Amino acid sequence: MSANSFLGLVAMLVAVFSGLQAHAADVDTAIVFAVDYSSSVDPATADLQRKGHAAALTSTEVVAAIAGNHLGCISIAYIEWASPGRIRTVLPWTSICTLEDAEAAALVINERGDTGFSRSGRGGTSVSSAIDVASLLLDQFPGRATRKIIDISANGENNDGLPVEPSRRKAIAKGYTINAIAIPAQDDNPGHQLASYFADCVIGGPEAFVMRPTAPSDYTRALRRKLLTEISMNIEP
Repeated sequence: MSANSFLGLVAMLVAVFSGLQAHAADVDTAIVFAVDYSSSVDPATADLQRKGHAAALTSTEVVAAIAGNHLGCISIAYIEWASPGRIRTVLPWTSICTLEDAEAAALVINERGDTGFSRSGRGGTSVSSAIDVASLLLDQFPGRATRKIIDISANGENNDGLPVEPSRRKAIAKGYTINAIAIPAQDDNPGHQLASYFADCVIGGPEAFVMRPTAPSDYTRALRRKLLTEISMNIEP
């Protein structure tokens, strides 16, 4: 790693952890939503991710699945990532036990999440950095969780920073699960090539899976299905 890359990583971690004033307790599942906001994420794609996560989190099915678990609570953190050194905290660790909790978290995501209008200069897509930072957040989760999950949402392969495999391997060794959702292109390409890359090179750990939306309009449904699967772990993705 070059000196510039190292300094970028240090700056990134300082930014993330200084923004994470944790609000969490013992939960069934702790999830880090790691959302791509690199230069390739235009306003339409940014809206898709931001609004999709908010809608999935507050859906009737997801709220019921949370309540139906042993402890009846999950905890989430929402971060946005691009190239190494380009990362921001949107939502710190937050417990979700009720519809009101979900709606409050969704409001923060909608209001503070990326809009895609200031994407110039954010650089490339460093999936490895996203996994590394999400893994550190799970390391420092201020409570106990039966399952710990990293959720990658992205529209491209790792093309910046370190290779993915070492980051993936370290996270899996800690017992974390890495899941992913491939953001489909606006054209007729359903994103299967990207989903295959995620399946081969990114996901891993217990019950890991990739969601493959068939079109941008299918993203929110696929995201809701993914969250339901992660919470209940008894639904096929």
